[in-house]
Amino acid sequence: MMALVEIRNLTKVYSQGASPLGGKPRGRNDVRAVDDVSLDIHEGETLGLVGESGSGKSTLGRLILRLVEPTGGSVRFEGRDLLGASRGEMRRLRRDMQIIFQDPFASLDPRFPVEDIIAEPLIIHGHGHGNGRDGIRTRVVELLRAVGLDESILRRFPHEFSGGQRQRIGIARALAVRPKFIVADEPVSALDVSVGAQIVNLLAQLQRDFGLTYLFISHSMPVVRYLSTRIAVMYRGKIVEVGPTEDITGRPQHPYTLSLLKATPEIEA
Repeated sequence: MMALVEIRNLTKVYSQGASPLGGKPRGRNDVRAVDDVSLDIHEGETLGLVGESGSGKSTLGRLILRLVEPTGGSVRFEGRDLLGASRGEMRRLRRDMQIIFQDPFASLDPRFPVEDIIAEPLIIHGHGHGNGRDGIRTRVVELLRAVGLDESILRRFPHEFSGGQRQRIGIARALAVRPKFIVADEPVSALDVSVGAQIVNLLAQLQRDFGLTYLFISHSMPVVRYLSTRIAVMYRGKIVEVGPTEDITGRPQHPYTLSLLKATPEIEA
């Protein structure tokens, strides 16, 4: 299976506090949020990234998409160097790489109705311009139907929806420009269990329908086990174990992985 995303020695260091004599911050105060991570994400798979809050999972996802600039290392997408790409190159590449955020309310602009929220990436990236506004609206309606919603909500605002409905809108927005790769950053952690299971099933269906590749980030081993082809376990900024889902969940090699498996109950999905 081909590597769609290649991550090598990726590192992000945050400096905490300055020297009492001024000048550069002291090294011992540095926080290595992501520490020398190397991973491949294969085309068509779901790589589950699991770990406790504060382990560096979300930072890693944002580093891959260059929403956060790394301290060191490299990221390649389809063989192209993302960290060396210009702003214009990154804008073009972002059509192929999207993110679904954790909080489905904070990630949607409350000032805009659903139609405008989903249409925004279409307009930015030039999709649908050939058919004008009608073409864009048609595409928005298609996206809403793909995530289990309908055109009756086009002119409604985010505050009018439940958390699960808002997350579906966020997923539709991520799909708008037909990406190949999606970082799903804790997309069900703000939802109750039953709604979260519906969203997980939706993501699985969309992967089959659109041939998507996912990095699925979660603190819940049962959720990751259900959705993922492979699992990478992250602890204090490092990947401590990675492998096929059945190996990680059935024969864990690292004590931290074992503790995650014991810490969370099974889910019905």
